[in-house]
Amino acid sequence: MVPADAGGGLMRGDLLADPVEGLDEVLAALDAFDGALVAGLLRPGAAQAAAVAGLAEAVAGTPLAARVAEAAERAAAGAAGEDHFVALAAARSALLGSVHDALAQRIGEAVGRPAPGVESSPAVGGEKSAPAASGPENGANLLAAARSWLCDLARSGWRGIDHELVSGAAPVVSAMLPDPGLRRRATLLDGFAAELAASCPGATLERVPVRRWADLWSRALLLTVPGSAGERSDGSVTGRLLPLGVDVQEHATAVQAQVHAVFEPADGSAPRLVSAGVSAPKPDTVVGAGLWQLLRPRMSLLGAVSEGRSMELDAMPVTAEGDLVWDDERARAGEPADPFATARVRLSAATAAPVVPLDRHPVRIAVPVLLEGYATHSEEGGLAFDLAGRPLAVDTDRMPAAGPLSPEAVAASHACVGLLRWDAGEFLLQPLAVETTVRKKTVAVHAGAWAGGTTDKAGVRAEKAATDAVAVLRERAGRLLRK
Repeated sequence: MVPADAGGGLMRGDLLADPVEGLDEVLAALDAFDGALVAGLLRPGAAQAAAVAGLAEAVAGTPLAARVAEAAERAAAGAAGEDHFVALAAARSALLGSVHDALAQRIGEAVGRPAPGVESSPAVGGEKSAPAASGPENGANLLAAARSWLCDLARSGWRGIDHELVSGAAPVVSAMLPDPGLRRRATLLDGFAAELAASCPGATLERVPVRRWADLWSRALLLTVPGSAGERSDGSVTGRLLPLGVDVQEHATAVQAQVHAVFEPADGSAPRLVSAGVSAPKPDTVVGAGLWQLLRPRMSLLGAVSEGRSMELDAMPVTAEGDLVWDDERARAGEPADPFATARVRLSAATAAPVVPLDRHPVRIAVPVLLEGYATHSEEGGLAFDLAGRPLAVDTDRMPAAGPLSPEAVAASHACVGLLRWDAGEFLLQPLAVETTVRKKTVAVHAGAWAGGTTDKAGVRAEKAATDAVAVLRERAGRLLRK
């Protein structure tokens, strides 16, 4: 554990283990409604009607109460229209937002930092600001078409999807993609439709990703409401960026690295928690340390992370949520900056950016914290840190193969910088870097240590394999184009 006067990020492990009042009841209402979407709401049975009624009851006493109650009544009768489905999606989003807020407040109490507030702008969408749609009327028509398709999905249910139904999204996505103002919505719809298409027919599915598809459905539906994406209040920042670590997310055809950092404004105001992300498409043969070859040319910050340096920013664009819109021309390498020194000295004073309403979801919680003086032990489900007698599960599955950080290094550590998350009903810690003792010396191991290049034998081999794989793919692509 880290005392408050040492700048520690996590001080009250007992608070993370204590139940959050009302959380179980809200999650039960969400689970029931999400379950109702599995069979669909075209001809709802008694259990589905009760689930929809439970959702309405959960938001009773809120500004949504009357509209959701009417929507629940119509849905239970199998007569819900588009406005009713939008109201149900809004109620679901509001309940998840309340879960997010309760968990964020609990984390704030545990780490000794105030929880981020909710952005006060009227926007309810999760989009970064983008140019307005070139044709407002055409944009509204496309949003209406997308909303109609999503409502048809709710009526059919996940068990009722087939290729004919799912393919209805294709022309809408194709029409949206050329318009910058609709492109993010189009990407969401396209990805959702692709997942559904890969699972058709729904009647034969062994397992339905109930929560995930309900999340995608409700978010997409709310973003079809005109004005829901809103205009985001982006600005710029000047000052010093002190990286804490890198979170790598990899899929078969894409990879993303998100750098979490503390930003010190040049005007001397309070430090802020920020992040900067970079993503790239990839062939499925490029894995491990080879991923950095795809990301490295797109963001110089990865080199600074690897070298343990700060970066000086000059008018770097930033969103209201604290996401840096990275531009290499507005950044230069600074002095050496150890992430553990940053965490010990600056992390406890750093403030988090406000959260956009539609982004208030438990899955988005990722709070940088510092832990020291803990004991490690293996539990039935994996590794855990003992915080004054209270276990905190360690999510080693999130640690990337693209770096030297391993479960063994975490198990042998005595200090850790990581992201505090919440998943499957409990708080989890995702390590970004650890300090361990090797031959009586303290050694730091970072997940992003190979981001800017490495002399490590395993990393060099992985990079060479990736180089060979990319060269082969380029040669084959060239032959196809020549034909």
